[in-house]
Amino acid sequence: MASASTLDTRARASFAADPAASLGRRIDEGASRTRTPFARDRDRIIHTSAFRRLKEKTQVFVAHEGDHFRTRLTHSLEVAQIARTLAGALGLDPDLAETIALAHDLGHPPFGHAGEDELDACMAPYGGFDHNVQTFRVVTELERRYPDFIGLNLTWETLEGVIKHNGPVEDRLERPSWRPIAEFNAGYDLRLGTFASAEAQVAALSDDIAYNNHDVDDGLEAGLFRLEEVARVALIGPILQALKEERPELDDRLLRLEAVRRMIGAMADDVLEQTRRNAAEAGVQTPEDVRLLGRALVSFSPEMAEDLGRLRMFLHQRMYRHYRVNRTRSQARRILAEMFRLFMAEPETLPTEWYERVHDLDEAGRARNVCDYIAGMTDRFAIEEHHRLFNLDKIYLPGGTG
Repeated sequence: MASASTLDTRARASFAADPAASLGRRIDEGASRTRTPFARDRDRIIHTSAFRRLKEKTQVFVAHEGDHFRTRLTHSLEVAQIARTLAGALGLDPDLAETIALAHDLGHPPFGHAGEDELDACMAPYGGFDHNVQTFRVVTELERRYPDFIGLNLTWETLEGVIKHNGPVEDRLERPSWRPIAEFNAGYDLRLGTFASAEAQVAALSDDIAYNNHDVDDGLEAGLFRLEEVARVALIGPILQALKEERPELDDRLLRLEAVRRMIGAMADDVLEQTRRNAAEAGVQTPEDVRLLGRALVSFSPEMAEDLGRLRMFLHQRMYRHYRVNRTRSQARRILAEMFRLFMAEPETLPTEWYERVHDLDEAGRARNVCDYIAGMTDRFAIEEHHRLFNLDKIYLPGGTG
């Protein structure tokens, strides 16, 4: 990626979100003396327990498999860096783009998509589980850090970006898992039928750039596929070929790292060029124009989107469905399913503060709280908690010495 100083026009786009014109917070707090509303949101997210727990939540590999693989935390930081750079280059508000990028994975359970699939299956009779909805619940309900309100009391623009950074979501409100969003929106309209801000769209595309590139890097690091195989894949293949001709002395490790760096740059440059083209062709002038455009303003070019689709197909075949990953997914799903069944049948085995929340609830309420407890776990804690629940290493009797 070109340097931020090269790309950043230092001129604010007319369709950028203006922190001075923010629609504010659900509960008024007054302005900060030192930070814009969006910067204040960013800082609140960074200080949450949910954000800290991302350090041991997996992307593809379980967190204990190695220190070099990405976790949800390192991924979120990479997304935020890309989002901030792209936002600055497009004349958008970098704080808002960074904030939404940092928040986007807060609702992921342990063990990545395997964990989400299993919790959704466990919660099927009670409304299901959706990590996007869980992220929204984390910032509006589950984090309890302030004496005057529950959640983080984020700005309207941040909440809008958290729930609809991938586009309008009004059509999902009838899904049982989206009931919390429908209920929240009834009292605080987030305009779920429109697109989100350009900053939120930048965060969404930055997520695509980050995870596709780091999955290539992690897959090569883990030995799931070889450089020779990646060299036949669209997008990264031509980059590898040019790099080999330009720098034949590079070993495989440096070749891999430099190719991934250049691929990130190519994807970022494509987003900048295509988004500027989209804005000019559509005559976008204001933030409201972005919301009412009827399609995403921030996008890849058709050619880049096609190449990216081929790369994703390769990763799906060679990485996400690799037998080693499948074994981890299988183990992860059993761990979460067994804990969920036990906590539902014997809620008194929950930690005291969680048992106090559920002991007088109906079955559906108990299930949602059990799900919240499990969804908040890190990979490592889930493995250890499962071991404590299902392996009697030592029995302690009341009043005894054990």
